[in-house]
Amino acid sequence: MSTRTNEWETKITKIESNKISIHGYAIDELMGKATFAQMFYLLIKGELPDRNTSRLLDMMLVSSVDHGVTPPSTLAALTAASTGAPINGAIAAGILSINAHHGGAIEGCMRIILEVKEHSLREAISPENAAYRLVDDYREKRIKIHGFGHRIHTRDPRAVKLLSAAEDLYLSGEYIQILSFIHSALEKVLVKELAINVDGALAALLLELEIPAELANGFFIMARVPGLIAHIHEEWMLQKPMRTINTSLHRYTGKPERSITKAQL
Repeated sequence: MSTRTNEWETKITKIESNKISIHGYAIDELMGKATFAQMFYLLIKGELPDRNTSRLLDMMLVSSVDHGVTPPSTLAALTAASTGAPINGAIAAGILSINAHHGGAIEGCMRIILEVKEHSLREAISPENAAYRLVDDYREKRIKIHGFGHRIHTRDPRAVKLLSAAEDLYLSGEYIQILSFIHSALEKVLVKELAINVDGALAALLLELEIPAELANGFFIMARVPGLIAHIHEEWMLQKPMRTINTSLHRYTGKPERSITKAQL
């Protein structure tokens, strides 16, 4: 071991003359073979994912790429862009608006799922009973349970697609089951229908893929940045500077509904 003062280590990327390696794989060999989602997994986990995991990760990233102009992160990015902020500043404004109540619900739901699992093991009760006890306790304490319900969608199509895909790809395990138990307990306790939203689905899936809860917001940010960039550019191209942005007054004027052809992908 070297004795040089202040030397430190990294296990992620090795840089040499004319060579870049990520966890041992040459970057030029990965190019054209690995997808962006696979690279995320490789960087975090140290290994390339299998085919099913890769497919699910791609779907997870696509699910959160954009949700229109109304989310706080998009409004913040548009406001910054309207004031003349450069691209990095406008993107940063959007990213800095992704916190506990926007985007952070994924991590919040992950920790609730983990809490149910831990409670089930500690008390030697079924995950279903543990989920009901947690929901009942949280309701009494008026603590919000993230991952359920949506201000627009009564049936979040993204969550439905992701959970169905996890089943088809044999990646549906104990965490998705616990999510289902929490969902059932919530509907029973609240006496109303309450759909699993995309945050809840992503929470369970990230746990199934063994992605740490503290990286959940990072995953959401990575997915949402392309949407932010598109909205920032549209703001620059179509709107006057320093405008008052009321998202409730926007209307869609883009392309009509269409389907993807086999030749496109």
